[in-house]
This record gives sequence, structure tokens and C-alpha cells, in this order.
Amino acid sequence: MDLGDVMSELYKSFNKYFEIEIADTPQLLEQVYKIRYQVLCVEQRIPGFEPSQFPDEQEKDDNDIHSIHALLKFQSTGEYIGTVRLILFDPKQPQKPFPVELNTQLDLNLCDVDRLPRQQTAEVSRFVVINRFNRRKENRRKGEHQPGAEDAAKEQRHTPDRRSGLTIALVLMAGVMRMSMQHNIQNWLSMMDTPLNRLLSFDGLAFTPIGPAVNYHGMRRPYFVKVEDVLKRMYSNHRDAWDVLTDAGKYNPLSTQKMSN
Repeated sequence: MDLGDVMSELYKSFNKYFEIEIADTPQLLEQVYKIRYQVLCVEQRIPGFEPSQFPDEQEKDDNDIHSIHALLKFQSTGEYIGTVRLILFDPKQPQKPFPVELNTQLDLNLCDVDRLPRQQTAEVSRFVVINRFNRRKENRRKGEHQPGAEDAAKEQRHTPDRRSGLTIALVLMAGVMRMSMQHNIQNWLSMMDTPLNRLLSFDGLAFTPIGPAVNYHGMRRPYFVKVEDVLKRMYSNHRDAWDVLTDAGKYNPLSTQKMSN
């Protein structure tokens, strides 16, 4: 199997099993908040997300009013299985800090967020997948079957430098890429746990740590990456994953020549 075949199989797997929808209607936003409630409050029971705080069973916060959201649909069932949001610059409060600035300890030598153009910067947040599709879940029962989801995982790549198989983390980041294109986002911030960043790194999507880990809804570190750097790295070294991230170049703010330089 040559590299072109590998790229083709991964991208075909993405299109066969998943669909990304931008949650731009009240009905879709309700799905976003319900998934977040299900994962954060019921399944994972993360401190600070007690179900009693959300009697309508929709998890929301004050950043949602200036955020955009993507939903991940599993095509064979039509079920929404995950969501991710981008917290944008708040035009009503231009100096409002991003959550990563408020809740972690940033090393200004690694990234001075104040020097970033805030209108072109966004924070990747609420990166959630329902449990039975979450292959990162450590306490997943051995042999548990995810109807249809395991078929997607079997669409494997055989590249020597990283794990094989299409990950839902990569597919959710394809949603992030689409939202970023819509809003001219050039810089990504995030608070995430180390295993998630490691998982993203297998597809060339690693963020750079810009501070120590802190206990904020679990141990998390602040991260930063330029979108341009991600696209160039993936185009050169992980072309099959780049095809998924950009929908075969449809959501790519850089020219092919610029990525090759």
C-alpha cells in the first residue's frame, strides 16, 4: 500500500462514518449542551460539573455567548456523539481574558497571550465525546462493543511513525478547523490533559505547552499553537490526517505553495 492509498483510506473512513455540523441553530445548540451535560456531569462526574447545577440537563457557561460550536454525528445511526467549541474574542468586552488566562499559570517566555491578536485567537474548549465512543477512556470494559464505532476504528493506516486508525480526536479537530476558517482564527489556545495532547500529536496536531499543569477540573496544562504551523506540519508529515482536518483542502487558509515552504 503506497502513501496515496493510505491517505485515501483514512479520508474515506472519515466520510463514511462521520459528519460534522456547525451548531448554528437553537435546536443544534440544545444538542451541544445536552451532550456536554451527559459527558461532564453524568458520565465523567467531573468536580465542578455537578448535575444539580443544571436542572434543565444542559451544561452551559458564560463563555458560550461568544463561542461557536461543532457537533459530531455518527452517520450510521444519525446520533450526535461529540462536540467541541471555540471561545472567541468577546466584542462586548474586548479585554476579557480567555479561560486559559484565568485558570492556569502561563509562562510569558513561552507565550505572551497579550501580544496575540485577540480577534484572530480562540480557545479550543469543551472537547467531549460520549463514553461508548471514547477510546481514551481508561476504565472501558474489556470487550465492550460499540455498535458501528469499532468498524470505523478498523479503517487503519499503516504508517511507521504513529498509531493507525482514524481517531475521533482528529475528527473533532476537523470541526475546529472549519470554525476557524469561518472566523479567520490564526491561533489556538487550550487547556487539556496531557494524554489528549499526546493523542493529537500522532496526527501532527500537537499543541505546545506554555505553563505547568494545574488542578482545574482535573490536571490540565495550558497550550498554544499557530494554525499555520499545524497545517504546514501535517501537510508535510501527516498528509492523510491533513486531508481529514481540512476536508481534502476545502478548509485550508494556506496555499499549497506556502505549506510546502
